[in-house]
Amino acid sequence: MPKKKSKFLQGSRIDPAPITKRTTITQLVDESFLAYNGARLREACQLFTQKMLEPQVTVGLSITGALTPAGLGTSALIPLIKAGFIDWIISTGANLYHDTHFGIGLAMHQGNAQISDIVLRAEEVVRIYDIFFDYSVLLDTDAFFRKMITGKEFQKTMSTAEFHYLAGRYVHEREIKLGLKDKSLLGVAYEYAVPIYTSSPGDSSIGMNVAAKALQGNKLAFDPSLDVNETAAIVLSAKRNGGKKAGRGKHKKGESAVFILGGGSPKNFLLQTEPQIQEVLGIDERGHDYFLQVTDARPDTGGLSGATPGEAVSWGKVDPDRLPDAVVCYVDSTVALPIITAYALATHDAREPRRLYERRQEFMDLLLSEYKKSKRR
Repeated sequence: MPKKKSKFLQGSRIDPAPITKRTTITQLVDESFLAYNGARLREACQLFTQKMLEPQVTVGLSITGALTPAGLGTSALIPLIKAGFIDWIISTGANLYHDTHFGIGLAMHQGNAQISDIVLRAEEVVRIYDIFFDYSVLLDTDAFFRKMITGKEFQKTMSTAEFHYLAGRYVHEREIKLGLKDKSLLGVAYEYAVPIYTSSPGDSSIGMNVAAKALQGNKLAFDPSLDVNETAAIVLSAKRNGGKKAGRGKHKKGESAVFILGGGSPKNFLLQTEPQIQEVLGIDERGHDYFLQVTDARPDTGGLSGATPGEAVSWGKVDPDRLPDAVVCYVDSTVALPIITAYALATHDAREPRRLYERRQEFMDLLLSEYKKSKRR
């Protein structure tokens, strides 16, 4: 009598076709990334395109690591925004500061990480591993921000989303003047009204320049409470209204997806939106629906960067019923992000931009109305 086939042998047989010069990016991912972190990257591409980009899903992105100085703002993140694949962002301030170099026409160069840093210092060359740039790039970008924040519209307390929207307008205008196009993430986010938050606004050269101008009486200040509540409101509205204005047309129940590049504070700030809704405000919710992370951090050290989606369930950050829709890719973001971007653009039609920045008050009104019903007040 033949042996009964194990239920654990129901996966597709590993029998790939040879890679040729005609192999496309989608064929490479679908047919050759069959095991280990290659398979996780395939699963990431498929989760992103087949589920996270459905019309009822609002996609939040968090960015850590020096991705914009490596050119990934221009090559990957801007195309994702223009395709309507990214709806809101939480980033380190450093990524936005270095992004500005591109928008105001300053140069970053490929370099050799083995060059002596003592020699580089003498040459006034700054490096981010194998990215080299002249020290004047920092000084010129500092000068740009210091001049910009003297403007009348900056003389108040605001959320980081409002600051980045205003800053994005200035960067966008500088791009036009210089004859540049779509070089700056800040500039394109302004055009498409994609809100960008920074969880630690003082922890970057932008925050350092804001602090310096404060010594001269400048009134610009960031209100972290606005950021916490606005981001929670974005997620609540995404879950309640499916990304559409309340009462407009028939649509599926809304869903929230998180796309995490790296980890750190932006990862937590993106995920803590659900505990803010459930635990702190006492509003009935279940957690984010889709979880996609690209990281090189291990879970066993106890750090948030390596914390798994399963661990996030215990905090209410991820809906426990949606764990099958969670993928963690242990791959460098500079490898994974271009592949995910190319795969998504090749396999999914563009979505209509949600322009969430323009709807922040609508979202806050919803959050307040539900909080008023809570017993947690």
